[in-house]
Amino acid sequence: MSAFVKNTSPLIEQRPSEHVWLEGPKSRGVELWFAIRVFIQFIKGFRALHFSGPCVTVFGSARFPEGHTYYELARHVGSRIAQVLGMTVMTGGGPGIMEAANRGAREAGGNSVGCNVVLPHEQKHNPYLDKFVTIDYFFVRKVLLAKYSYAFVILPGGFGTMDEFFEMLTLVQTRKVVNFPMVIMGLEYYQPLRAYLEWMAEQGTISRDDLNLLLFTDNPEEAVAHIHRYVKSNYVIKRSKPISWLLEKA
Repeated sequence: MSAFVKNTSPLIEQRPSEHVWLEGPKSRGVELWFAIRVFIQFIKGFRALHFSGPCVTVFGSARFPEGHTYYELARHVGSRIAQVLGMTVMTGGGPGIMEAANRGAREAGGNSVGCNVVLPHEQKHNPYLDKFVTIDYFFVRKVLLAKYSYAFVILPGGFGTMDEFFEMLTLVQTRKVVNFPMVIMGLEYYQPLRAYLEWMAEQGTISRDDLNLLLFTDNPEEAVAHIHRYVKSNYVIKRSKPISWLLEKA
């Protein structure tokens, strides 16, 4: 008998233990255990990343190899974040753009951290991380990538990159987060998206002020200057020290 069960879609097969969201409410005990597991994941992430910041989180596709234009752009901007801003480069911890940004930070002598996620096809952490944590749930990972970040740099990517980008835009729009700079790099790649955002502003579904924090550029120097302007003006960067009896590590 197959170890997989059929989903409602004939194109998707899933393991019985995964994708439980489509199964509706479960017993109170199962729901409680799930809540405990989520809490444990948050504590795991907090303990791993608490002393890593302040961070700038870099997003982008895992599919661009070394030598690709976007890989090298991410590598350069990771280097400048470390050198000019003196901040930690945080990524999703995987290959491609994530690896490039972490690599740039490492090569510049800066700090480099990753927040990986468990996937059906295992995504290994890249070799340029000073510290990393692997999380089971995407929504926990998303919180961690934003929680320790003072700015986002968005390079060409797919659904995951867009997910993070638009979630932060929503938080900015609803004033849950204020003065959070975002840099979008890859002008040719993002030209259709840029035009669509302008069209949304014209239609009144978003405010043009919501777009003021966005900088579209392929210039790493311009990118870090944009981030520095907001960080310098709006944030107080505090560094706490590990507590030995809690077995904390910097």
